[in-house]
Amino acid sequence: MVSLLRKLVPQSEYRKLLGAVVVIAANAGGAWTPIGDVTTTMLWIHGQISTLPTIQGLFIPSAISLAVPLALMSLSSEVNEKGQDSSDVLASEKMAPRGKLVFGVGLGALVFVPVFKALTGLPPYMGILLGLGVLWVLTDAIHYGESERQKLKVPQALSRIDTQGALFFLGILLSVSSLEAAGILREIANYLDANIPNVELIASAIGVVSAIIDNVPLVAATMGMYDLTSFPQDSEFWQLVAFCAGTGGSMLIIGSAAGVAFMGMEKIDFFWYFRKVSGFAFAGYAAGIAAYLAIQSVHFSIPTTVAQIPFLTGS
Repeated sequence: MVSLLRKLVPQSEYRKLLGAVVVIAANAGGAWTPIGDVTTTMLWIHGQISTLPTIQGLFIPSAISLAVPLALMSLSSEVNEKGQDSSDVLASEKMAPRGKLVFGVGLGALVFVPVFKALTGLPPYMGILLGLGVLWVLTDAIHYGESERQKLKVPQALSRIDTQGALFFLGILLSVSSLEAAGILREIANYLDANIPNVELIASAIGVVSAIIDNVPLVAATMGMYDLTSFPQDSEFWQLVAFCAGTGGSMLIIGSAAGVAFMGMEKIDFFWYFRKVSGFAFAGYAAGIAAYLAIQSVHFSIPTTVAQIPFLTGS
């Protein structure tokens, strides 16, 4: 998205603000589906959340966590100063029909993963590997005999995988598992339960801390501190953890992978983001939590009011 902004908007303060909105949108968009972010995927794989309840419970809060900072930023004088007119630089970069096919199949393979897990009961990575196999066969078929298009095939794409990033996450998960095996995470959970009995506050605090510490180890540690006997699947706590850890990273530019990528590509200063964006991101974060709690209160009050309706009670 930052690369796209570079083609559409010239270098300016306006483009920086648009990039900051992209960071907030990326984190909010990843919080409401099991495959949208690493943290939600971790919770989904380990059984803390499931697909449909997560989408139903977190879509509106995620949308609000984006809409609030977007609305507030649109009122600021800096954003109202329109950027320079830019020519339609993408007009000559039409996607080829084969490119549209590969894009559609790749997107469909990602969306198919939760369906695959529900239908077969197999781990999600099996669905990802199935989709990768389909893409591999497809790219080999449509580029057969075209030596100049070898770079567009799956093997070339696999050669560009960020191995260091994968090893980073592997090291984090091993470290957290070591803390869990040593009983340290359970002691932390007992301390939090004794001093912060409110689960909403615990989940909200996790989101705030995720703005400083990467959300992957935070969520991994949370899963080590609390199991499904403490909080059942799709409980309010796990959904709040998924939402807070995903969107809380927007409050600081170093709090999410999207923010770090934006900082590196656009050479954004930490304090610039803190001054210009953090307050708006925090407002969206708080509004999203409030929206989730409001929706949950309405949701749980409905059965008591409709329990007397004959066709719902079966009488």
